[in-house]
Amino acid sequence: MHQYLFYIGDFPVRAYGLVLSLSIILATGVGYFLARQDGRYHRHVVDLGIYCGLSGLLGARLWDVFFFDWDYYSHHLSEILNVWQGGMAIQGGIVLGVITGIIYCRRHKIDILAMMDISAPAIVFGQGLGRCANLLNGDAFGAPTGGSFGILYPTTTLAHHTYGNQPLWPAEIWEGQLDFVIFALLLMYRAFPHAKGQAFSLYVMLYCLVRFFLEFLRGDYANPVLGSLTSAQITSITGFAIALGCYIWLYLANRQPQN
Repeated sequence: MHQYLFYIGDFPVRAYGLVLSLSIILATGVGYFLARQDGRYHRHVVDLGIYCGLSGLLGARLWDVFFFDWDYYSHHLSEILNVWQGGMAIQGGIVLGVITGIIYCRRHKIDILAMMDISAPAIVFGQGLGRCANLLNGDAFGAPTGGSFGILYPTTTLAHHTYGNQPLWPAEIWEGQLDFVIFALLLMYRAFPHAKGQAFSLYVMLYCLVRFFLEFLRGDYANPVLGSLTSAQITSITGFAIALGCYIWLYLANRQPQN
């Protein structure tokens, strides 16, 4: 685990930024491949990748700042954009990235639901690589395991500052691995008849399930906000319910499913 790969003078090249950038580039490549396979809209995928990638990063950061860490950042406004300190909430990235994608599709007269289905595997592929960035940076970490097994983070990481030398659950590793499982399931789902929009709804449902249960192992935002549930779990429940409703409605509205 290396936070800093090398230095250019006094400027550190961070593994977090490099892997995060790579995740956007490769996710865009996956989206381009799927769009070419689908036969539509591949000329727009690179532009969508750039716009949605950048807005997703902004949304992830602002979501974390305002929903999780506002008590701190309200007194340190100059640090709001210091993403290398850790603190990127994937929920915010998905929300703002999808909104940006919808705006782009409307402006270019692209079938929004079809593009969302094409993009779903690419998005979760990027999320999986993004969790590798979290691991290298020592954020999005798990809670103490209470035993001799778990991850020990370097002293320079937020995880070590929070829990010291205690072994922590590999929450970000397991989430990244399960993201790749979702990626494979979505690719297989494309082989079966379904209504437009159902693939994206399935992606949201699967990710919300993963995030809800892994949240019990997270150690960076452990404070419950509603009973014993964290804010991320509440978001996951809400997202799952909305996506399930959309999935059922799309099925009923398209009694004869189409690819």
